[in-house]
Amino acid sequence: MSNKVYVFKVFERFWHWSQAALIISLLVTGFEVHGSYKLFGFQNAVAAHTVLAWSLVGLWLFAIFWHFTTGEWKQYIPTLQKVDAMVKFYLYGIFTDAPHPFNATPLKKHNPLQRLAYLFILVAVGPMLWITGWCYIFYDNWTAWGWDQYLSLPWVATLHALAAYMMLIFVIAHVYLTTAGHTPMAHIKAMITGWEETD
Repeated sequence: MSNKVYVFKVFERFWHWSQAALIISLLVTGFEVHGSYKLFGFQNAVAAHTVLAWSLVGLWLFAIFWHFTTGEWKQYIPTLQKVDAMVKFYLYGIFTDAPHPFNATPLKKHNPLQRLAYLFILVAVGPMLWITGWCYIFYDNWTAWGWDQYLSLPWVATLHALAAYMMLIFVIAHVYLTTAGHTPMAHIKAMITGWEETD
């Protein structure tokens, strides 16, 4: 028997899908800028990547404001409770039709592994992307600002690409794990409607 619980508010769903669209677009344009393939042309990819990056900065600033004014920031406090149960579920429980060890509620929307993954994105991958990205954007000012003594463009490019690959791995894992609900589309449906079905 399952119950429906209203877990994700309208803004959370807007923020989630807008962020997803921006991050995927940044990956597509960024890997072209990095020289992985040709799709839009280098100059167009650079221009689009820059606009997308500033758009994501704006979205994140608004999301940070929203999370702190609503108290929703508490949803991301990491915990080690039930981490072992979540690891076992994702390693083999999914394949043996084991019950999910975590049910989302309005007060606890993310399981312990999600919280740890989001923390890693927030404190490691995100800052690495933003710092190296801003160094890229302001490359023409390095000499005037004295940054050219400390920064190397190949190193900035390598670190930016490394962080982008980590983000890509996160996106792939995130999309895969959305299929780990009681039906393959249950979690995706919850992020569209706001209603999570729980056992």
